[in-house]
Amino acid sequence: MYKKVMVAVDGSEIAKRALSEAINIANTYNAALCIVHCIGDENESDKEKGNEILERAKSDTNTLTVETRLLVAEAEYGLNGIAEAIAAAVYDWKVDLLVVGTSNRRGLERFYVGSVAEQLVTKVDSSILLVRPE
Repeated sequence: MYKKVMVAVDGSEIAKRALSEAINIANTYNAALCIVHCIGDENESDKEKGNEILERAKSDTNTLTVETRLLVAEAEYGLNGIAEAIAAAVYDWKVDLLVVGTSNRRGLERFYVGSVAEQLVTKVDSSILLVRPE
């Protein structure tokens, strides 16, 4: 069913849960996995943190026997906004399933802060699995 799975990570606990789900799905369907992270600014500190997040995520994929790829989306796509960069990566890699964590914001916090996951639902044509906190 799924040949290419992408998961967005940011170092948070919910992103770790999303990564775990993506790994399980990739194993189940023998699908290639792309782990994507977006950086806000192109400064060296953010790049280093982003690469650390990706490397930690990559170390969790040791059980996978399929292709695993790491991608710093904003650096590669040069777009403003996390959702736009992830959506461009999804389109470029022809992803069948995008896995993202969502923080369950409610009320005014959701109104003011917004949600990358919610934005992705409107920007991506692929299937999306939203992983919620416990």
